[in-house]
Amino acid sequence: MRAAWQDETRRQIVLIVVSAIALLLGFFDVTVSGIDLSWVAILLCGTPIVIEAAIGLITRFDVKADLLVSLALIASIIIGEYFAAGEIAVIMQLGALLEEMTVAKARKGIERLASLAPETARVVTSGTERIIPASEVKKGETIRVNPGETVPVDGEILSGSTSVDESVLTGEPMPVDKTAGDHVMSGSINRFGVFELRADAVGDASTIARMAKLVESADASRAKIVRLADRWATWIVAAALSMACVTWLVTGEEIRAVTILVVFCPCALVLATPTAVMAAIGCATKRGVLVREGDALERLAEIDRAAFDKTGTLTTGEPTLCGVKSLSKTCSENDILRFAAIAEKPSSHPLGRAIIRGLKDAEKAGLPNPDDFKMESGSGVSARIDDHAVAVGRLSWLKRIGAAGTGDARSAAAVFEAEGATTVFIALDGAVVGFIALSDAMRPGIANVMRSLEKQNVSPMLMTGDHKEAAEHIAKEAGIDERFVDAGCMPEDKLRRLESLERATIRTAMVGDGINDAPALKRAWVGIAMGGIGSDIAVNAADIVLVRDDIRVIPWLVRLSRRMMRMIRFNITLAMRINFLAIILAALGLMGPVLGALVHNAGSVIVILNSARLLRTPSEGDQTA
Repeated sequence: MRAAWQDETRRQIVLIVVSAIALLLGFFDVTVSGIDLSWVAILLCGTPIVIEAAIGLITRFDVKADLLVSLALIASIIIGEYFAAGEIAVIMQLGALLEEMTVAKARKGIERLASLAPETARVVTSGTERIIPASEVKKGETIRVNPGETVPVDGEILSGSTSVDESVLTGEPMPVDKTAGDHVMSGSINRFGVFELRADAVGDASTIARMAKLVESADASRAKIVRLADRWATWIVAAALSMACVTWLVTGEEIRAVTILVVFCPCALVLATPTAVMAAIGCATKRGVLVREGDALERLAEIDRAAFDKTGTLTTGEPTLCGVKSLSKTCSENDILRFAAIAEKPSSHPLGRAIIRGLKDAEKAGLPNPDDFKMESGSGVSARIDDHAVAVGRLSWLKRIGAAGTGDARSAAAVFEAEGATTVFIALDGAVVGFIALSDAMRPGIANVMRSLEKQNVSPMLMTGDHKEAAEHIAKEAGIDERFVDAGCMPEDKLRRLESLERATIRTAMVGDGINDAPALKRAWVGIAMGGIGSDIAVNAADIVLVRDDIRVIPWLVRLSRRMMRMIRFNITLAMRINFLAIILAALGLMGPVLGALVHNAGSVIVILNSARLLRTPSEGDQTA
């Protein structure tokens, strides 16, 4: 695709250069066999414009900018202004080329995602390595990745350690250290050591495949303001023809009428929006944000409120140790944590893994295996440790198996549970001796995100399924006003809340990651999904995807969208002012077709170059700054 675009670009450049040289020679009255060399520019650059305009008019009755350009070009030829006709054609093609180059540059970072997926993968079976197409890797298979290779699938490292380059996926410039137990994404590059991973997300479910799918929908064509500019172009064609006819009838000078046709062309007006939209999309891509359509940025610029889901959005989605409480005089908090960690060692349950992570590194290294390990799904685990019978799990399960002291344990844990923590209880030799509190850790910098949004007159709010006390605790920690906290929300509750906000003319962005957030993401004024941790359904329902799950970029994204809209308004205003001034000068006979073409198309070039300013990535650092 890119090779084809590059070939077409080179062809356009050659045509423009040849035409420009011929036009310059024509300006100095250089002829070949008595033929004005301006005809070279007319034929090479003007013919495609006229043909496309004629086809659009005949087949679709498409009355747009190209039609007015064609009329101006033909009229210039009729009155013998060959240089003006050639200049119109050359500068129009130059403007089109600049637009294509701006759009291509903006899409470069997006398209790169689609080319990252490696074609092959090294599958290890019983110690034997074989190379197969990456598309044939099955979930659960062991994949070996050598230094310098691209990771073919998402998965968890089983053995080995390395540093991987995730810059294209996440925007993080420094390699990220990875070791056994860490997650790696497809499309990242293994920089140093050899490692083996378990394939967890393969084929279309892998990170790189999901991002590549989203690339296909990253287009500015759906922006409402783009369609508005197109509608204006249609009316401008009619107005230009009317004014040209009136000027000709009043003055009797064809050259004035032709000049009006030339300067009335709404090219800069039509270019004003798509170039700015695609430049903004390209800028966002560099920051790890995939904007699926230009309309999303337009809507994001208009938001009054930003609603956040809790789990996986404000929080990391992974449980972390937040407290250990002993209820026994003979068992310390360290003893409780150690017994629980040993009992959970053979388990793969997320809460068990979190308990082990809560140990100090030295304690993890020497953690023994338990004896007589048993696991009851959904309830807990039991084992023998140092001649003690240990049970770790739900309090209701401990009560069911006859553990004493469950009533006192429930009262003691209530404080932690009120703040949204999950409690895991430990029984030693038939009596509850304490509990461990685990919570979903808050993402770093959340409070700064909320303050930055408020400075932009965007009120943050929390929508969560947690009970009221837990939701208010999270909101306080995140810096969200308790007036904007909706607790106990089921998916349908979020929908109703968003609908009521819209009826109150409060335009709300929804930020979420889970399947239960998908309806709200689709219904919101603009939906923003977490691209890494988020479910496929949530990602597909959203308008904007945060590839690296970093919501700290949201305030910057709001600023970018508003800057884009200011740029579009400035571009449109500039284009209309240039056209209006040129029309007056043309009607008064102070501007001929040649100067008219130059002034008019100079406006188009200025608009394109102005939009390209959005491509500049802001300086690295705190994204809420």
